[in-house]
Amino acid sequence: MTASKDTDQWITPEQLEVWRLFIRAQSRVMRRLEADLLAVHDLPLAWYDVLVRLLEADGRRLRMSELAERVMLSPSGLTRLVDRMVEEGLLERTQAERDGRGFYAVLTDAGYERLREASGTHLRGVHDYVVGRFDDAELATLTELLRRIEP
Repeated sequence: MTASKDTDQWITPEQLEVWRLFIRAQSRVMRRLEADLLAVHDLPLAWYDVLVRLLEADGRRLRMSELAERVMLSPSGLTRLVDRMVEEGLLERTQAERDGRGFYAVLTDAGYERLREASGTHLRGVHDYVVGRFDDAELATLTELLRRIEP
């Protein structure tokens, strides 16, 4: 068993293996999804995630700070990513009406089309690499278990 000097919680080798498998599985799936999107659509996975989050948002737009939180990027990392997507015509950046300091990222029609084209590849990957490997009962159990991790 192992423990950190910062905690009295012990982790068994078996528990540590679960953690490592979880991280390795997540990493492999993300790399495969990224490779598929780049190969077929020349679209990085992070860009796909931004496009999806904006499509799901009211008015196809989100404040930059909210978008950064949803895609789990730092504000500066998101700013750089959005700048590149604006250059590609997939997004627009508009100033918040009521707050001159804030900005929105807005999904353009070109961004919507790019997302529409790539969604089949992404969903096929999600199926092939994750959900298609479990039956319905296993997926229900996995969902329940993963929700315990969410704050």
